[in-house]
Amino acid sequence: MARGTLRIFLGAAPGVGMTFAMLQEAHQLLGGGRDVVVGIAVDHGRLETRELMTGLEVITARLAEPDSLGVQEMDVDSVLARHPEVAVVDEYAHANAPGSRNAQRWQDIEALLDAGIDVLSTVNVQNLASLGDVVSAITQVPQNESIPDEVVRRADQIELVDISPELLRQRLADGNIYPRDRVDAALANEFRLGNLFALREVALIWLADRVDEGLAKYRASQGITANWPARERVVVGLTGGPEGEVLVRRASRILSRVNGGDLLAVHVRHSDGQPAESPLALEAQRQLVTDLGGSYHTVSGDDIAETLLEFARSVNATQIVVGVSRGRLSSRLLGSGVGSKVVRGSGDIDVHMVSHPLGSRGLPKVSSGGLGRARTTVGFVLAVLVPVLATALMSLGPELNFATHVLVHLTGVMAVAFIGGLWPAVLAAILDSLLLNYFETDPVGSFSINDPQNLFALLVFVGAAIAVSLVVGLSAKRAQEAARARAEAATLADLARDALIEDDTIAAFLDKVRETFQVRSAGLFTRAADAGGWDLQAHSGEAPPPAPGSGESDADACEMADPETALVVSGRTLTAGERRMLTAHGAHLLLLRQRHALHLRLKKTTKLAEGNSIRTSILRAVSHDLRTPLAGIKLAVTALQRQKRRLPEEVQDEMLNTIESYSDRLDALIANLLDMSRISSGSTAPLTSPVTWRDAIEDALRGLPEGAIRIDLAPNMPAIDADIGMLERVIANIVENALKYAPGSDIVIIGPSSGSGAATIEGRPCGELRIVDHGQGVPAADVVAMFEPFQRLDDAPEGLGIGLGLAVAKGFTEAMGGLLTAEPTPGGGLTIVIRLPLSAGWNSHLNSRDGERDEP
Repeated sequence: MARGTLRIFLGAAPGVGMTFAMLQEAHQLLGGGRDVVVGIAVDHGRLETRELMTGLEVITARLAEPDSLGVQEMDVDSVLARHPEVAVVDEYAHANAPGSRNAQRWQDIEALLDAGIDVLSTVNVQNLASLGDVVSAITQVPQNESIPDEVVRRADQIELVDISPELLRQRLADGNIYPRDRVDAALANEFRLGNLFALREVALIWLADRVDEGLAKYRASQGITANWPARERVVVGLTGGPEGEVLVRRASRILSRVNGGDLLAVHVRHSDGQPAESPLALEAQRQLVTDLGGSYHTVSGDDIAETLLEFARSVNATQIVVGVSRGRLSSRLLGSGVGSKVVRGSGDIDVHMVSHPLGSRGLPKVSSGGLGRARTTVGFVLAVLVPVLATALMSLGPELNFATHVLVHLTGVMAVAFIGGLWPAVLAAILDSLLLNYFETDPVGSFSINDPQNLFALLVFVGAAIAVSLVVGLSAKRAQEAARARAEAATLADLARDALIEDDTIAAFLDKVRETFQVRSAGLFTRAADAGGWDLQAHSGEAPPPAPGSGESDADACEMADPETALVVSGRTLTAGERRMLTAHGAHLLLLRQRHALHLRLKKTTKLAEGNSIRTSILRAVSHDLRTPLAGIKLAVTALQRQKRRLPEEVQDEMLNTIESYSDRLDALIANLLDMSRISSGSTAPLTSPVTWRDAIEDALRGLPEGAIRIDLAPNMPAIDADIGMLERVIANIVENALKYAPGSDIVIIGPSSGSGAATIEGRPCGELRIVDHGQGVPAADVVAMFEPFQRLDDAPEGLGIGLGLAVAKGFTEAMGGLLTAEPTPGGGLTIVIRLPLSAGWNSHLNSRDGERDEP
């Protein structure tokens, strides 16, 4: 059976009309003769959406488990039994209630697709896992439901449902999105005009990136290498010279003429180094590219022009900007400069040759030190031509002596040696000696030598020529080694700079390796415990590279200082120079792993130091804060023992109350000290189980005066995973802190209001509780320090404890996998927010049934 197709309607914000567009499409399919049913669609009380449901067959929703307060979920089994051609299933990212067939609705949809049923669904951009934090930062509303991006990307079609921010605000004001009592608050908060523009841009950019991915996959599957100018992308080739800023600015001006586009600056580092490269200039150009909104890349290759073109084709560039060659005039005239090669090999990519002040100087190209095959070939040709030409030239002056002939021929041999190296110079020396012997030594016209001095002169001539050739070869080798060392040093400097600035992970570093060498994949291997193979630790690319020693022709592994570790790249065979560069990357990778290991050790050491500091502070607290209640208890007890009969009953009652009060204070102090000691030693081990906020609150507030705290909890708050004892202490400590520092204030414990979003912790939905006071509040600069041990507001010492309450609350909350934060209360005061993970199977859609994330 063929798998069904999935069509997703994507929206940027509540109210843009995703559900409305989905139901309209269902009516069109129904009118076209397709069999359409509605698996589930949420109207959120909106008349327009409810009217669109008319005429469509609706599968009756299934009630979730009784303890889920009557929540309705899609009846997957009924839809499968009905087996329509098309099923309408709202809220692709929805998390199902306990007792459902699957944990999330997208898994229900997968079952329908596997059964050959086409599905229409909706997704809000805030539900995408990669954008949840971005949307939260824009709207200041935490998101509570998320779905992995790769799940959404598998959809056959993704359609953006879009309206202008002004029209969306108008729909909200007309009451078409939220109830009337929520309109003003929404307009002033998440539906501000700037927020809506930002969300719209986020959705458009995400969808554009998905289009780019689809285009790249199609080109790869069809083997298309020709440039498709679907999106303007300008690649700037940088040499490391001062002209780079001119090229970057010119490329930016080219992009400014079109709407959108990408600026990519690439520096091709030759494996043997580039003497003209300036690290300072490259760093300035990197910063300029970043300031202009572009991206900076470094790749390695022996052929600069070809490597630049390969990079441009890999990113589907439409234009390349390069500078006029700063090489020799002959190179420009013969078309052998980098710019000329790029123009010849660019194909359908437009190339801009930008003139600059250095381009007109015709500076000689400084050799990197390697003679190369072409230069050696020229040397052999000259080794034959130069002796013949020198002999012909000297024959024009018959009166010249033998020494003059020898010096002229020696000069020719030295010229050949400087150009071609050792072996061409040896060949030239041999030919020169034969020609001198035949034409200039007696008897002329034969290879015999009568004068011993001439024989000695010829031997000295050959020796000098060979010596000069050896010196030239040695200097070329040294220059080549220096150039390689310079290239490796520059590469390591770039790697070290990136590591310091960006704090690279190993995965991010492997991404850079793959980009630098333009390979298909890169991976880090460590030798297996059985010493018989290799284990893959991390990789970059769609598929990991083969293990070292696998014998694949397009895989290369670098030699590393640690024989138990290997860096492997695959996708193409590296040149000798690129292998040396890969070795430099491998050395940096070892340092990166060592730095991560040291960082972990530092964290452990820091934790131990913090524990010692807390224990020291505890001892100091014992010496003062604990003595006060003990002294009060002792004085009251002594007075009662000695003068009990002479004291009035009201005085005795007052002393007994004092003893009770000091005892309670002492008990609380000791409890906090013990808890802080457990937290600092890392011995806090919560026993989590599904609990409700209401149960923990009732126990935490036991003993407080009636009416001191007002509780306002939603009736359908889901269960959370927590240690009930720890949660009671957390709530009790926060409430106690509010009572101390906001006396007389209205203190309220509230759950998320109906329809508000809840946060996520590492992608997992969580429940939220807020403890609100209207006291003097805490300055923003002091919020972080407020949760540190032994901190008091304004350092107040008078009977307000030792400053451990919030520190213990934060430690217990984090031990249970939650977060404890503080924010200002509107109108003045402080709000402490407790967030803990929802219990397995629960989902926070219960708090948003009025449709904050689902639109008509």
